[in-house]
Amino acid sequence: MNRSLNSKRLIHIFLAAAVSIVILPAVWGATLVVANKAEATASLIELEDGKVFATIPTGEGPHEVGISPNGHFALVSNYGRRGSTGHSLTLIDITSARAMKTIDLGEFRAPHGVEWLNNEQAAVTVEGNRALVVVDVNEGTVVKSIDTDQNVSHMVSVDVGGKRAYTANMGSGSITAIDLETGTRIRNVPTGKGAEGITVSMPNGHIWVTNRDDDSLTVLDSQSFATVKEIPSHGFPIRATATPRGQVLVTRARSGELVIYDATSFDEIRTVSFDINSMGADGRLFGDRFGDSSVPIGVVTDEKGEHAYVAHANADVITQVDLATGEIVRFLRAGKEPDGMGYSEFDWKP
Repeated sequence: MNRSLNSKRLIHIFLAAAVSIVILPAVWGATLVVANKAEATASLIELEDGKVFATIPTGEGPHEVGISPNGHFALVSNYGRRGSTGHSLTLIDITSARAMKTIDLGEFRAPHGVEWLNNEQAAVTVEGNRALVVVDVNEGTVVKSIDTDQNVSHMVSVDVGGKRAYTANMGSGSITAIDLETGTRIRNVPTGKGAEGITVSMPNGHIWVTNRDDDSLTVLDSQSFATVKEIPSHGFPIRATATPRGQVLVTRARSGELVIYDATSFDEIRTVSFDINSMGADGRLFGDRFGDSSVPIGVVTDEKGEHAYVAHANADVITQVDLATGEIVRFLRAGKEPDGMGYSEFDWKP
């Protein structure tokens, strides 16, 4: 593991019996964990100085990152790459900047979307099984499997109460609502072609879905599953995330944009256009499908919903965006083909 952490991160070096050296990390705040699909690594970026302080090996094709509620751990889904389907998760201890374990999912293949349910369990979509599994992270075992009965169950979002999960089923153009307490499927709801991104907005609890092949968004009522709003969204809308400030953010891979919506009125607040050219198609998931677009995909926000972080998979860069102004604050670097990300903010004291 790379131990070349800067002096801010090291507070004590203890020598035990003149043999072992224990290095404890300093108190710090915000960390961005980035999955680098083409490198089979995850980058940990300290957001105070914007620098990578650790690069951690994962399984092949790491796609998404989930952060535990206490902010201490990241769970990375190892989806695999062409010709090699993944079946594992990598658990990263952010406090010590190391991989704690690899969780082998056995028969469950192509893990993708990841959402923690509490500090011990996480919900993970497994495309190869058309299912959502609940994983006991401490034990490293699958404790529950719920069939979606839909093709390519890709992303997952959990409601605020943690009682329901919703998967976006890209191959079936639908979402699946799941009761996490009973471990049963509630309902499959058609939305649009290529339903990929999904998020539950605050404070109204609407379900937002990006239908990438239809260039549209579908907003559903989470109780009746009725369609509340259909919104045109040209440019291959691919991911969605809700902010604590009542906004929904959508990335568009083809047009190279981030769109900010009001979660209550459904109005478009602003569109942030990224004038960032592609670095080339070599070894990347979407190849040259979107021309010179930087292919913004992954998007997360800080805890206050003031800034968004957008991963540009074909430009190997991450932009930090001020959501109040739409201005790009800075550029961050991780690894090759960054995609899924997780934001962690905590104070850790030895």
